[in-house]
Amino acid sequence: MLYPILVVEDDPKIAHIVKVYLEGAGFRVIHSEHGKDALDAARKEKPLLVILDLMLPDISGEELCLQLKEVADVPIIMLTAKTSEEERVAGFALGADDYVVKPFSPRELVFRVKAVLKRFEKGDLSGSEPMGFNKGSLLVDGQTYTATRNGRIVRLTSTEFKLLFTLAGSPDRVFTRSELVEKALGYQFEGYERSVDAHIKNIRKKLEDDPQNPVFIHTIYGVGYRFAGKRDV
Repeated sequence: MLYPILVVEDDPKIAHIVKVYLEGAGFRVIHSEHGKDALDAARKEKPLLVILDLMLPDISGEELCLQLKEVADVPIIMLTAKTSEEERVAGFALGADDYVVKPFSPRELVFRVKAVLKRFEKGDLSGSEPMGFNKGSLLVDGQTYTATRNGRIVRLTSTEFKLLFTLAGSPDRVFTRSELVEKALGYQFEGYERSVDAHIKNIRKKLEDDPQNPVFIHTIYGVGYRFAGKRDV
């Protein structure tokens, strides 16, 4: 049975429109109006992707995003009327994989869903060799989509892993934010360069002993980021 897309939206008209367009694109859709029901559905149905409204009646969408990430490693598209760049960046910092602002184009939403699912696929790195850095203190393995720090598995989202994999694959190369969006996220929309900063901040929190003084990912001010780890021979 095809795994569904979970739509968490308390506005029945919006939920209906999203459902019609996604089903027209060949997806199976389940709908929850409340956060608790969405968590139950995520546990039971194991969705391919979650479309998440941030303004729900029983729980904030931001809190639900964190809880969904604990339940399953599932991509999340935030669908919200919160329009400021700061709110978008905050959404990405919570682990969202995309951010769509209301009012929205249903066709564009379907495109975003397909793009996120393509980005989330793990097979595209399966031919890569595991990479070790700093005498084995960091291992980055595209075959298993895992990063290991001092023998401990680091829990990264798919987007975070692809950013790390892209940077680590070319040590000492300086990547601009737009290059990282294109290579790791797969497409370019206005404002997405700022989202890279939020993802890098999350990676540092999970990877570095001291995120304020990172060993592996260095900021090149005014340009972007550089991976500073030393590749093991």
